[in-house]
Amino acid sequence: MPASPAYVTSPAYPPNGERPGIIRTYGQVTACLEERNVLLMSNPTSSAKDLGAFSSQMADAVDRVAASLVTVYGRDRQAATGIVIGDGLVLASDHTLERDDNLQIETPDGHKLAAQLGGRDGATDLAILKIADLNLPSAATAAAARVGQLALAVGRPAPGGPMASLGTVSAIAGPLRLGNGRALERYLRTDATPYPGFSGGALIDMSGAVAGVLTTGLARGVTLAIPFDLALRVAESLTKQGFVKRGYLGVVSQQVKLPSAQRAGLTQETGLLVVRVEEASPAEKGGVLMGDIIVSVEGATVADADDLLGALSGDRVGRSVAVGLIRGGTLTTANVVVGERA
Repeated sequence: MPASPAYVTSPAYPPNGERPGIIRTYGQVTACLEERNVLLMSNPTSSAKDLGAFSSQMADAVDRVAASLVTVYGRDRQAATGIVIGDGLVLASDHTLERDDNLQIETPDGHKLAAQLGGRDGATDLAILKIADLNLPSAATAAAARVGQLALAVGRPAPGGPMASLGTVSAIAGPLRLGNGRALERYLRTDATPYPGFSGGALIDMSGAVAGVLTTGLARGVTLAIPFDLALRVAESLTKQGFVKRGYLGVVSQQVKLPSAQRAGLTQETGLLVVRVEEASPAEKGGVLMGDIIVSVEGATVADADDLLGALSGDRVGRSVAVGLIRGGTLTTANVVVGERA
């Protein structure tokens, strides 16, 4: 019986101790692509041509995004990566900027330029840098990511060209509770290898468009990417005002199950029971009472605390919003002006 083609299948933790996702040999590449149903390896000659074409496509994608990636010098140790998002604007990773001044970026052609910090946002681990005379193209925005799609993590943590690793979008989730009342609205997980200095770099699709901004600063030991559409919204706020507005109601609440007889016609199974209303808070001024059950904000379901945090951010701060409540088994609404968290 003829021998079957030999494929290298990487276990979760390879015997040599390398992290998953590092692609070093032809065999590893073919195994990776076979696992993702990208190539059918039935015809070796055809497969080699297909693999060569796909390899070139990946290299072209890296070349495209690399023109919009810079090296960021914001700490004494490992440099990091930044993404050009507009005229004189670079999106970087907040945790890699350990000082507010003496910041620099280095362009793909080796020019070092002074950078000014435009603002930070710890909840998304993003920061905006402003650079005069930065004549680089802005990165393209990818279509919404899908779980299972191939993705490349690309960074420029040092002079001499970009670095890249291959993986997939392994999960799309959120919100992610970060403590101190903060939450990351959405995030992408990837199994692409985050080399040192990749924070602030790009998770890209096979066309070279950016799906997310890489960070290792939000969840220890886990590579996340901030969805690029969310990152650009944060960048817009940082550019305009130096910070991101995040709102609050001024209540202490706990998740409770809604008995079917008390759902007031709603289909959701849980809501937030208000156990305390802070004095002079937006909630008190808007008529929210202890014992109310919060079930929605502006028509969007609130089933837990994460839903509420996500519903109170961005342009809703300072605006009156309709808070759906169950009070005494009856559905009612309180109009609350969302406060701004200090």
